[in-house]
Order: sequence, then C-alpha cells, then structure tokens
Amino acid sequence: MTITLARSHPIYSMKEVESAQEKARALKSPELEAFYENMLELGAERFVTTPSSTSALEPLYDDCPNFGEVLDDLKRYLGLAIAGGASFNVMPVLLLGDPGVGKTHFGKKLATVLGTEFEFISMNALSAGFVITGSSSTWRGAKCGKVAERLVRGKFANPVVLLDEVEKATGSTQSDPMAALYQLLEPETSRAFHDEFIDVDLDASQVFWVLTANSLDGIPEALLSRMAVYEVPSPTPDQAAGIARRVYVGLLRELRLQQVDEALPDNVLAKLSEISPREMRKALLDGLGYAVAAGRTALIPEDVHVKTDMGKRKIGF
Repeated sequence: MTITLARSHPIYSMKEVESAQEKARALKSPELEAFYENMLELGAERFVTTPSSTSALEPLYDDCPNFGEVLDDLKRYLGLAIAGGASFNVMPVLLLGDPGVGKTHFGKKLATVLGTEFEFISMNALSAGFVITGSSSTWRGAKCGKVAERLVRGKFANPVVLLDEVEKATGSTQSDPMAALYQLLEPETSRAFHDEFIDVDLDASQVFWVLTANSLDGIPEALLSRMAVYEVPSPTPDQAAGIARRVYVGLLRELRLQQVDEALPDNVLAKLSEISPREMRKALLDGLGYAVAAGRTALIPEDVHVKTDMGKRKIGF
C-alpha cells in the first residue's frame, strides 16, 4: 500500500514578516498589515509531500495513457527521492502537444497522487507579470500574485502549479509575464522569491512546476533550458477507448445510475474515440440522458452526439 509521507518546511521568516508588518503599520497600509497578520497566524511551516512508493504513479498510466514517457521519468525520479529520503522535487516539466491531448488533466491528476494542492494559471489570459509576482502595495487595488497566494494561504510548500499555454503570454517590457519565471524555475533563486505585494522573501523551491504549450514558438531559449520538454502525443484508438470507459463508469457512479449497464458497446466506443475526454464527458452525459429517457439500460450509437467540425481529426484530451 502506498501512503503519502509529509515533512514540515518553512516558506518564510516570521521575523521578516514581523518587521514588514511594523513598516506597513508606519505607512498606514491596513490591507498589507492585515495580510502580514494572517501570515503570522498561519505560521511559516508548510507540508512537503512524497509518496512512499513509486506505485503511487501507477493510476496515471491508466488515466493519462499517452503520457507514458513523462511518467517513466517521474517514476525514476520518485524512486531516487525515496531511496535518498529527499523530497520529490524535479526539474520543471514542459508538456508540449496539440490542444486537447490532456496536459491540464495530467497536472491535476499528478497533484492528486502526490497528495498536494493544484494551482492553475492561464498564461494566455495574462497581460502583466503581476498576476504571478503580485503588484506593489503602493498601487490602488494591489494584491499578491497567485504563487504567493498559494504558498501563504495553502497547506503545502510543494503544490503543483500549472502554467497553461505559456507560449501565449503577453505583456509590456515593463511587466513581462515571463520575467518572473527565470527566477521561479531555478532551484537556487526560487528559494528567495520576492512577491511585490508582500515584500517578504518566500521559499518557492519546493513547487512542482508543470508548464503547457501547443508549440515552442514564443518561448525564449533561456527559459526552455530550465525545463524538461516532453512531446505528448494524442491517445491511440485503444487508449481513447480506455479513457472513455473510465469517464463513463465515473459518471455512472457520480449519478448513481445503478440500473445502467457499465459496459460500453464497441460501436459507441468507436464514436467516442473521435473526441476529447472533455467532450467525452458531455457526450456521455447527454447520451445517458437520452438512454434513460427512452427507458434503455445501455447506450446506443445514436445517443452519442459527436461534433464533426473539429478539424476532422482525432484528438486527445
């Protein structure tokens, strides 16, 4: 049996927070003073989790079958961490693949098996770096960035932070969303991550970074050198069928449809293999609605409505 082992790790200095709080009080900044008070109440210690066995990753081979290369490497690195009694802290991972191959889903599942938290940051939606690094407390409406928010308000020092579509990040020369990553993705410099709002160094060295991209265009070479890049293929037809079965069984349990057959006919699976698991869930949910309304205990191909305007190619999730 695999269990999750946890140890305590400080992510900031309580003395630095106390000193910063005094400065905030002198500057008459109640919002910042209250944030520091919250940091003092929460304390500096957070959990760092490590599975007790490499078998913790086995469920991902079924849930994300097209991520075999990534998982094989992670399994070896986890084995090294367990053998040496160290934390499972690997080089930032860049998942490169077409839209829909399952990159975000993989990140969420990885956080689950590691027994830690998950933070999603859409780089496509970023117009400035302060979404990651926070904004100066002197600005109106200033607040901390998402990384600091997760580390301070969360329970873990090693959350999985997924930066989605990193190649689409935009910004000005004064506020480049990529700029903070040069510090955050380096183990040494990330130990003293400086959020502009908090103005107290945070140890972000335990964060498990997962970045996703549809292409390498727009990603600086200096940033790529800080990551392990994996090309993620679309699921094979057999893999897609397996994913559809798991999504279907999960829906039956979620909806408590005990009267519905858990087996999906081959002709239904053939239709489902043409779409992504995001669409699989919607298609299966609708299909179950049609089947139950018709008084049937099994799905038929006509229950599954598949969009045909998706580039006329099979994709993953």
